[in-house]
Amino acid sequence: QVQLVESGGGSVQAGGSLRLSCAGSESTYGWCMGWFRQAPGKEREVVATIDWTNTRYAGTVKDLFAASKDDSKSTVYLQMNSLKPEDTATYYCAADSAFCGLSPAGFDYWGQGTQVTVSS
Repeated sequence: QVQLVESGGGSVQAGGSLRLSCAGSESTYGWCMGWFRQAPGKEREVVATIDWTNTRYAGTVKDLFAASKDDSKSTVYLQMNSLKPEDTATYYCAADSAFCGLSPAGFDYWGQGTQVTVSS
């Protein structure tokens, strides 16, 4: 069973940048990896998904965030630039061997989350 561990969260001022990492306990080669976030009182929402051929972003972060993966390290990254207070949330990494949609319910494996706080 794959275990995912996120890191890289923290507090930053608006306009700043953070880079999140998500390391898998075993190879996730060929899998779909997703980044999601959940703010207090809100539903978990997709930020980006990355698989063999496509990287897709939520409209609110497109051109600001960049997802990438290093299969040799079983690690995925989320570079977040021009952060805004509304980006404040717990960010989660997810993985699935088959599903690569936008719904969190489709992903089988999840990390514990890392907090991102953006102050104005």
